[in-house]
Order: sequence, then structure tokens, then C-alpha cells
Amino acid sequence: MVDAHPGARPLPAHSHKAELRLAQLLDADGAIGPDGVDSLVSVIKDAMQAAEDKGVEDLLPFATSAVREAGNADDVLARVRTETGVELQVLSGEEEARLTFLAARRWFGWSAGKLLVLDIGGGSLEIAYGIDEDPDAAVSLPLGAGRLTAGRLPGDPPDPEDVRALRRHVRTEIARTVGEFSRFGAPDHVVGTSKTFRQLARIAGAARSAEGLYVQRELKRESLEGWVPRLAAMTADERSELPGVSDGRAGQLVAGALVAEGAMDLFGVERLEICPWALREGVILRHLDHMDGSAPGPAPRREPLNGPAAEHGEDHNGQ
Repeated sequence: MVDAHPGARPLPAHSHKAELRLAQLLDADGAIGPDGVDSLVSVIKDAMQAAEDKGVEDLLPFATSAVREAGNADDVLARVRTETGVELQVLSGEEEARLTFLAARRWFGWSAGKLLVLDIGGGSLEIAYGIDEDPDAAVSLPLGAGRLTAGRLPGDPPDPEDVRALRRHVRTEIARTVGEFSRFGAPDHVVGTSKTFRQLARIAGAARSAEGLYVQRELKRESLEGWVPRLAAMTADERSELPGVSDGRAGQLVAGALVAEGAMDLFGVERLEICPWALREGVILRHLDHMDGSAPGPAPRREPLNGPAAEHGEDHNGQ
């Protein structure tokens, strides 16, 4: 929840979070199971109650890859609408990448020059590049940390052969997109968003979150390459003991690290800077732009409710 108006920096006022892990709850047919749908409905109801308690005026409800790619997405959205009154806007992968890029551009400003933005979510990896607020290239790949962990790394710790196979898969998928970006030339600044990148930077020595948003944090590829085999040899419980790693995300950190390492290697990135803003802030910023008529394209849908409402969505890195 933010206090915001056109032309002003969105000021965080309150945060209400719940870890859904929908990308890890897809069944063999790619559908969200009954328990996952029940959890989603419950979380949205809780978010709406939190919004009412805090007196929030506008709702920006959105969903990302886990819902977008679910085999029963239409049924899930219909049930959410029926039971909560909330119409979730399902963002496309390209929209995710573009909105995350907008957030990074606003955070670093024009002086950052040409930006390459990497964002690892629970269900997908977004990559965007450009010099303006709207990127010249934006793609989304099914390489989210939660999705890959559930589908390709069943062990705890994962089997070394599974890790090698996932590393090959990740690099093959990313390599297909490199040419689309390389034709624009080398970026001036490379940015990583999402909790996966923040956690990897923290265990590699970056400042704690308690030191504030404005402390520069970076992740070096050399450090990451040293940590990947160590993370792969640990259990989830052991990873959760590392600085900055939460219990809920420790299990998917190996997959996230392999994606981060592959992206940095294939794009020739020696270091990247961590951006505290990502998709959530991008959605809010674009909404504010439309309020004063400054942004092109369609605005995110607003669903007026009976009473105050709140922005809802798992922080991307999730849905």
C-alpha cells in the first residue's frame, strides 16, 4: 500500500504479504490444484480486509506467470471474481518485463543510460533493455525459480546430475534470446530485481535490508559462480541459515542462482546493481502516469469495490 499521486514518489505506507508459491503447485497437466485455488481466494480476501482496515482508495489487482500459464486459468479467475469481487488482471510476460523496466528506469534515472534489467520470479525470468522508459526489447522465459525447483530439482539437496541438467536447460533457453538484445549494443548499466537477486547479493556480501533502500548493493558474477556449487550441496534448512535467505525461499534458491548465473554469463555481465523497485512498483507507476494522461497504451484495470481496496499480488517474484 502506498501514498501516491502523479509526479510524486510512491511512499510505502503498509505491506501485507502471503507466500502462495503457485508456480510450485501446478499439477502434471499444468493446472492449479484445488488447494492452490483455495489459498489464492483466501489470500485475496485477507488482502481486501487489510486494505479496508487501512483505508486504501484504489485497487490494482494483478496476477503473473503462475496464473497466466495455468491450464485452468479461466476457471481460477472466475472463482476469484465470484468469491471475492476482484477482477485479476493477468499480465503477459512482456508486460511484466516492460513494467519492471519502467520501475528500474524511474529508480536509477536517465543518467543510468542504456539499461539491461533482469528479474527472476517464481514462474518466469524477465529480461528488458532500453534507453527510454519503454524498453527496446522485452522477453519473458519460463525460468522462474519456483517453477524450475518443482519440475527439475526434486531432491534436498538436489542430485548433482539434476543440477547439471537444469544448468544446461537454463543456458539453452537464455541463449536463444541473447541475439535479440545484442543488436542494441552493450548496456551502460545492468540491474537485477526480485528477491532472488537480493538474496544472492546478500549472501555474497551486500548490505543488509535493514541498512535502507538507498545503500548500493551489487552482485558480482565471480562471487555468484563461487556460491552456486555451495548452494547446490546444501539442504534447504542449511540455506535458510544464510544471511538474508528466508525459510520460504531457501528451497528454490539453487534454481534461482543457476538462472542468475546463466543470464549474467551469457549476457557478459560481470556485475549488476540491485534495484529495490520491481514489477509491483512498475504497475503503480504506470497507473499514476495514466491518472495524469502522460503514459501511452492501456491503463491497468481498476475495479471499484464497496469500500476501500488495496493493491494485491505476490511480490514478483511471485504471483
